[in-house]
Amino acid sequence: MMMQIGEKQAGNGSLVGKNQPPVGEKHQANDKPEANGKAEVSPKQEADGKGDTPRKSLNLYSWQEIQRHNQEADQWLVINRKVYDVTSWADRHPGGHRVLHHYAGEDATAQLVEDFRELRRTLEAMNMFSASLGFFSLHLIQILILEVLAWLMLWHFGNGWPITICISFLLTISQAQSSFLQHDTGHLSIFKKSKWNHLMHRFVMCHLKGLSVKWWNHRHFQHHIKPNIYPKDPDIDVGPLFLVGDLQPLKYGKKKIKYIDYEKQHLYFYMVALPLLMPVYFNLQSMQVMYLRRYWKDIVWVSSFYIRYFIAFGPFYGIFGTILLIYLVKFLESPWIACVTQMSHIPMKMSREENRDWLSTQVLATCNVEQSFFNDWFTGHLNFQIEHHLFPTMPRHNYQKVAPLVRSLCAKHGLQYVNKPILKAFGDIVRSLKKSAALWMDAYYET
Repeated sequence: MMMQIGEKQAGNGSLVGKNQPPVGEKHQANDKPEANGKAEVSPKQEADGKGDTPRKSLNLYSWQEIQRHNQEADQWLVINRKVYDVTSWADRHPGGHRVLHHYAGEDATAQLVEDFRELRRTLEAMNMFSASLGFFSLHLIQILILEVLAWLMLWHFGNGWPITICISFLLTISQAQSSFLQHDTGHLSIFKKSKWNHLMHRFVMCHLKGLSVKWWNHRHFQHHIKPNIYPKDPDIDVGPLFLVGDLQPLKYGKKKIKYIDYEKQHLYFYMVALPLLMPVYFNLQSMQVMYLRRYWKDIVWVSSFYIRYFIAFGPFYGIFGTILLIYLVKFLESPWIACVTQMSHIPMKMSREENRDWLSTQVLATCNVEQSFFNDWFTGHLNFQIEHHLFPTMPRHNYQKVAPLVRSLCAKHGLQYVNKPILKAFGDIVRSLKKSAALWMDAYYET
């Protein structure tokens, strides 16, 4: 069955009119045309009226009709001008059913701007999407050395307070670098066989971090496809504790909602968000999701994280002391991870769905931090957030190489490529929270 586009905003800002050629068949999610007994006709033949199959035998769909199929029990996507019914397959999507649901009734084609498609082809020809096993092996070795060194110091010097503080910082660095490595294993094909990649992802995320892989995938993949888009990006759904962007503060203010004194949210960001993101919010949410959704494999793997800690540190600190050590490390890691993950998104544009093309969506919602050896290591190369969002399956050791090409493409199309010093990036988190607080105040106290 064929589809006709009606009127819809295309990636380059032009309108696709009703006289455009038909754009493909309606497919099931397995990419096979539905068995409807109709012959396939090329778009050009159909447009010229020279196809062997009469035009009336093909079912055409307007955008208005497609956009009605955006419910969980009825989901259509448009990819490369073909209509796909993904309703029955959505629950089996590797990134979770919400990833598809966020695009239901929309054009889900990733590269709509021809220049961006050309850039991607160029990067593929340059082998920029091939991961270096040596690079990631060295990263894993760094983490393991820190873990072993912490235990050796404890074994040799005992569990006095100075040694406990030292090993806590070593384990904190290990945990933070593990966060970056699990981010890699969640996005990349580091190994040729996917089963080894899945195994490494579970090892790093569950065994080294103590968090659920499926919980992270379900949450993080939504963030990548719709960054800073309400209500599709779970990373900006931080109400009622914080109000971010322009829309949430105005909504709360106009409705006279004041769960907390939002005027001071930039201050309690330091007291609440920075220290408690990892040990409380992420940790408890991961456990809740694993239990409620019966992620048994993740439960077993996460259990191995705690077993490892009790075996390694239990003889020195006991059960209660080991639990305190685990959460002390998560407490120390939390400000690091909170700043690195939030500096590139919270200060950027937040909006409701605007159906922008992939390039614009990602660039408007992200910013970079200046490159240096320290910044690359400290952020796990997430200082190249624009490149990471445009090419999520690109290994991070190649971000620096492709950044000049991305910057040139943004300049050509009038998109602002934001690149700032790391301390300014950290400060912009608080400044954006103050700005949002001011918007809330104006709306709340408006007579």
